Amino acid sequence: MPFKKKSQVQLTVLSVILVIAVLLYTVKIYNMQISGAKENTEGMNGAASVRTSVLKAPRGEILDCYGRQIAVNRDGYNVVFNKAYVGDNLNDVILALINLFDSAGAQWKDELPITKTEPYAFIEGESTDKLIAKLEVAKYATADNCVVRMTEKYKLESYSPEDRRKIMAVRYGMDISDFSISYPYTFAEDISTELMRKISESGFMLSGVSVDVVPFREYADTSLAVNLIGSVGPIFEEDWQEYKEKGYSYNDKVGKSGIEKWAEEYLRGTDGEITYNIDAKGNIISSKVTKEPVAGKTVMLTIDKNIQRKAQDSLASTVQSLRSEGGTATAGAAVAVDIKSGSVICAANYPTYDSATLGQNYEALSSDPSKPLTDRAFQGIYPIGSTIKPAVAVAAMQTGNYNIGETINCVHQYSYFADYQPKCMHRHGVISLNTALAKSCNYFFFELGRRVGALTLTDYFKQFGLGVKTGVEVDDSKGLLVEPKSNGVGGDTLQFAIGQLNAFTPLQLANYAATLANGGTHYRATLISKVVSYDLSEVYDENEPEVVNTVEISDTTLNAVKEGMLSVTVDGTGRAALGDYPIKVGGKTGTSQTNSGADHSVFIAFAPFDNPQIAISVVLEHGNNGYAAGTVVRSILDAYFSAEGNASSDILPFTVLD
Repeated sequence: MPFKKKSQVQLTVLSVILVIAVLLYTVKIYNMQISGAKENTEGMNGAASVRTSVLKAPRGEILDCYGRQIAVNRDGYNVVFNKAYVGDNLNDVILALINLFDSAGAQWKDELPITKTEPYAFIEGESTDKLIAKLEVAKYATADNCVVRMTEKYKLESYSPEDRRKIMAVRYGMDISDFSISYPYTFAEDISTELMRKISESGFMLSGVSVDVVPFREYADTSLAVNLIGSVGPIFEEDWQEYKEKGYSYNDKVGKSGIEKWAEEYLRGTDGEITYNIDAKGNIISSKVTKEPVAGKTVMLTIDKNIQRKAQDSLASTVQSLRSEGGTATAGAAVAVDIKSGSVICAANYPTYDSATLGQNYEALSSDPSKPLTDRAFQGIYPIGSTIKPAVAVAAMQTGNYNIGETINCVHQYSYFADYQPKCMHRHGVISLNTALAKSCNYFFFELGRRVGALTLTDYFKQFGLGVKTGVEVDDSKGLLVEPKSNGVGGDTLQFAIGQLNAFTPLQLANYAATLANGGTHYRATLISKVVSYDLSEVYDENEPEVVNTVEISDTTLNAVKEGMLSVTVDGTGRAALGDYPIKVGGKTGTSQTNSGADHSVFIAFAPFDNPQIAISVVLEHGNNGYAAGTVVRSILDAYFSAEGNASSDILPFTVLD
């Protein structure tokens, strides 16, 4: 009986164990066949996750008005870390790559603001806020504190101090650039072909490292219109968040100045995407380009590359020649615009710089007293001297304060006001407007200015675009325009009438000459002709002339002023430069006083006289006399009319010229 009871207990226990085993086996089978089916299938045929990475699009190019190359792209090599392929030995890979670069004497990216050797210190002039925030150390942390923290964070204890500093520089760079599968990290840019081959040959020991072919900005002539074209550069720390929200990567290059900056939205391409399928263990199963990159649009300027080069060369040689002859000329600017549209044909500066060496020479250039980085053509402001006189004549005739044919007796000293009696350069005697413009008689224009009044003169100056923004796409100065409170300002009125006290830019001066020559239509200045596709096959945006305002000028007034300006170049103050020119040119010289040193030399001109097409302004700092700038005016006219005569009528739209 006891034996029978024991057997029943054992049987019951065995039965329970069997039932549990069956249940566990059933659950296992269920998990394998049902719950794990999707994972197992993806492990063989699909992916546990999908990640995308950016394929950079080429930047759009910048061409001149005929399609000649100004800013273009060339292929170069970047060394990039791809998160999708990085293994557990990242620190060793980084060190091996650094050693490869160091042996080749090549530069790699080091953005860590800490000195490279002990005793460690923060690099003077560089911000440490981002470093301290990333490392989550106290605000008063020292460079040594930061090095200790990075040694721990990046597990660098086993490396020598020198190697630690190198590796942590790269690891820190990865951190601040959001290194991930979506955002690869650029270790070095534009490496040599030889180094590219060495890296490729060492690929077996550099997991996660690739050499990518990428477009690099290149300028066909690195000294041509550099102030206007501008430059591209890295995204600054303070701007990163803004650019990130617009879809930029940390290592992207963006327009920093000039047309490169203004046209960023056009020039920036649409990046593509490469998609990675990754299994549950983090291994890449496959990759595929799922979105092709689209190159940025190309911007065609109004600038004529050949005329721009001629203007720059003539400006430089004229200043240098004046100095070699004992003169005091130091710098200058020249601008030419299309009279019928306000399009800028050329805008030259002297001295200037070479964009290819701007980075390495920036400190010296920025401290150079001759200010080669300054865009004098658009931002330099100068009293324009007697070149203001045609505008004064227009104001006098349009307001009824002077009648054609009236003469004024220049007796040298203007004595209308008891407390201010300026003198003319000569005693011209009884003269008309034509002679007054040709000989640049100050007495004559003192009288016209007094009759018109300061307030009315200032209004006409504004109508001609003087002392107001031109509307051009890049940065320009408003100039300096004194705002009188009434027409009876006395001595100041006389100074306004001969181009003193106020100061304007060479661009404003050229636009003023164009407005006068075309009969009063004041156009917005522009550097942009059209925006087209990268392959030049499609026009997206074409710039149309924009009228800012119209100056009321009667035909009688216009003809009288233009005839006077023709006399300037035929037998007046501009005769030395343009008296024998084969095309009739209207012009006006100016000698403007400065606070120190010799006077500035100023010249405005338009041509052809009978059907004006181009207006020019030239300013030579301390050029001493008005006609000195005429040499540059003549050179620009030569280049312009030579280009007009040689322009091929069979140039196809969007054909790029060499």
